Amino acid sequence: MKPFRTSIMIRATPESVWGILTDASRWTQWNTTVEKIEGRIAPGEKVKVYPKISPGRAFPVTVSEFLPCHRMVWSGGMPLGLFKGQRTYTLTPHGADVEFVMEEIFTGLLEPLIGKSIPDMQPVFDEFAAALKKQAERSVLN
Repeated sequence: MKPFRTSIMIRATPESVWGILTDASRWTQWNTTVEKIEGRIAPGEKVKVYPKISPGRAFPVTVSEFLPCHRMVWSGGMPLGLFKGQRTYTLTPHGADVEFVMEEIFTGLLEPLIGKSIPDMQPVFDEFAAALKKQAERSVLN
């Protein structure tokens, strides 16, 4: 299965975008792709994400990498690495803008089988990036 990836330029600082990305308590106020999120987005923490693409279903992940204002990785999956999903959020400054990139890669022995049941998440990734941009640029104006 090919990875899902989106990128967008945001007219904001990496610090302001990072603040929005890591404030789980406010995700549903701007993020149109999730029903709810439980937990704290911090190093080593466990988070449960309830995406609208799979209503009522929770996806537990661990914040496995956390480099403030630069990179964050969420990892989840099955025991023994039979199936694993890894979502990476990256912020790269470009002058007065920041490039936001989100990518998810699936691996493991069961990936060929489970991967077939995963819906096309590209529209959701693009919607997430657009919603993040809107929120970050709104914050800059206020």
